[in-house]
Amino acid sequence: MGRKVLSFVAMAAGVVLLLWLCCLPSNLFEGVPYSTVVVDRSGELLGARVAKDGQWRFPPCDTLPEKFVRALIEFEDHRFYSHIGVSVQALARATMQNIRNGRVVSGGSTISMQVIRLSRQKPRTMWQKVVEIFMATRLELRYSKEEILRLYASHAPFGGNVVGIDAALWRYLGDDSAEVSWAEAATLAVLQNAPSLIHLDKNRDALLAKRNRLLARLYEKGEITIDDYLLAVEEPLIGTPYPMPQYAPHLVEWYNKHARGEQTKTDIDLALQRRVEEVVNHWSRELRLSGISDLAAVVMEVQSGKTVAYCGNSDISHSRAGMWVDIARAPRSSGSILKPLLYAAALQEGTILPNQLLPDVPTDFGGFAPKNFDGSYAGAVRADEALALSLNIPSVHLLREYGTMRFALTLKACGFTSLTRPSEQYGLSLVLGGAEVRLVDVVKCYARMAACYADSTAYMDFPLRDRVALDATFDAMREVNRPDQLDWRRVSSVQNVAWKTGTSYGSRDAWAVGVTPQYVIGVWAGNADGSGAPELTGARTAGPILFDLVGLLPLAEWFAEPAAEDGVCMSICRHSGHLAGRFCTDTEQVLLPKNAVKSQNCPYCREVAVSLDGAKRVVDRSEPTQIRRYFVLPPHIEHYYSKAHQEYTPLPPLKEATPGSHQPMMHIIYPTPNSVVSLPKQMDGSRGYLICKVAHTDTNAQLFWHLDNAYLGTTTDIHHLKLQPSVGYHRITIVDSFGSSETIPIIVK
Repeated sequence: MGRKVLSFVAMAAGVVLLLWLCCLPSNLFEGVPYSTVVVDRSGELLGARVAKDGQWRFPPCDTLPEKFVRALIEFEDHRFYSHIGVSVQALARATMQNIRNGRVVSGGSTISMQVIRLSRQKPRTMWQKVVEIFMATRLELRYSKEEILRLYASHAPFGGNVVGIDAALWRYLGDDSAEVSWAEAATLAVLQNAPSLIHLDKNRDALLAKRNRLLARLYEKGEITIDDYLLAVEEPLIGTPYPMPQYAPHLVEWYNKHARGEQTKTDIDLALQRRVEEVVNHWSRELRLSGISDLAAVVMEVQSGKTVAYCGNSDISHSRAGMWVDIARAPRSSGSILKPLLYAAALQEGTILPNQLLPDVPTDFGGFAPKNFDGSYAGAVRADEALALSLNIPSVHLLREYGTMRFALTLKACGFTSLTRPSEQYGLSLVLGGAEVRLVDVVKCYARMAACYADSTAYMDFPLRDRVALDATFDAMREVNRPDQLDWRRVSSVQNVAWKTGTSYGSRDAWAVGVTPQYVIGVWAGNADGSGAPELTGARTAGPILFDLVGLLPLAEWFAEPAAEDGVCMSICRHSGHLAGRFCTDTEQVLLPKNAVKSQNCPYCREVAVSLDGAKRVVDRSEPTQIRRYFVLPPHIEHYYSKAHQEYTPLPPLKEATPGSHQPMMHIIYPTPNSVVSLPKQMDGSRGYLICKVAHTDTNAQLFWHLDNAYLGTTTDIHHLKLQPSVGYHRITIVDSFGSSETIPIIVK
């Protein structure tokens, strides 16, 4: 019989031991919702959002203020470091107090037992107290004393909807600094003991008395000096709760959607963030007077690629419909902000050279007729000048030469996540705002370009990384006139910046991006609802904001120039910017991207037969002539170019033909002058095309086509061109490469 009893006892003990070993869940606070907490690179709080249950409950903390720990242990569990989860003395004392008072006035729970109670959230009964004792001893075996303190401090209520010491520090002290005063530490220690009865907004006298009693105990036990005690009891009680910080609120909101309930450490530099927000909010107040409600700005480090300041939108204190739209991540029409990328890509691939002339004449690209911002035409302009002046027509010519699908693929490879359509669907308007981009992607792309310019080994998979091409791109961007009118060449204290602006159609989006060797800054201005504003332009609106932000950054030496091995040294024509051809007389050696070897030789310098006195061009080979070299632009370009370039020397006039000579002649075959034509319908019901045909006696002649003074294109060999004119009266003009022209009027019905 005795053996059976012993066996039963042993079995029961084994069961109890097994229950004890398995009584704790792997995560004590599994399922407890936490606040979203976002901090800067140094751990400073940017902002937070309440947990799903409406509580300010930060994720468990890593450290605790030392004074708070000493005050908490003295108030709650002064034998904490000596017991194994339960204090027999505390339970006995609590029992006697409850008997004397005829009600429960003390629970006798240790901090370890309270951790169990907080994790289980069960009714407070005698049986639950037994369970807490049982589990608390197991808790002590799994966790260290410091870990148990952190668990308790992170989940204890501190009044109202504040749970945990970190949230309490922010709500009650306005800071999470570990340097709390003794008065503050004592207040927080007693506050969590009965937060529903003693609160900062009620029973403040009781809270003050309880705080001072704890301070007296700390003094009596030698935890604090007499001076500390006297100063602490005179310190006013904590007042009205502070609001949580609201730095980078749109970034905090983004993390609240994508990492809710977590604490996220960002790369934001809070000191810089504050200054950026001050500038952005100042400008926001100014621009609201012009009907411009929203602003966004992003600052990124070049070397690290980290975002150090982020304003998704401006001034959330100003209530408006779009205040919570995170413009920095919203797709918006790019305007001209992508032009430097096209320029860099075309240079890198050898499509153009930095100084190469691009057409700047009225042009109709199959129904798309872009115009420059000021409505002027230069005839031809150097590619770098076209970029610096942000001319639209040369940019579209360049895009057509480079290829729209190719450029769309390049942009996607550069990280423009908003280009979601198939690449072949983007047209020539792509470089003028025909696609929507995000400010964060714009800044990231320019930062990677700058990083590749500074270090040839950076971002080896990035598509725009040729140092010579980037050097030419940033040099052109440095030539853009600054809104502050300061010249970085003459004033040493002026930050050297390569920058570009952009304005979308309808004045809906104003962009500016600036590149320094250390940082890239991007600015967007406009209205979140997409409405335009008459005064909204990149240069006048976003540009001044950009340079105010540049003023916040430290001065830096400009990038080192590329070395000879980064490119190839070749001879170019000073007139055209093309690779020098055999007829070019004014040339120079220039360091070019390696793919420049694939570029075109100069098509404009040529030999021309003229009369002996040089006054006339001669085509009759029976006459005595001399050969001279000329820089000759096509007639449709020359018409505008010669007005702005007094140094340009046109060809001498053509000498009248003599009998038997073969002077080039052209003839418009179709349509005939004054004819009335109708455009056929396509199979899909859309309007078709008018096929114009011209014959020329010189098989080497080039013809330049215009419709109502808008340049359409060039033909060689077979002179057929598709037109799609609107209904009404039109004039078709064809000019050949010898300066002869023909014009016919037609009516389209």
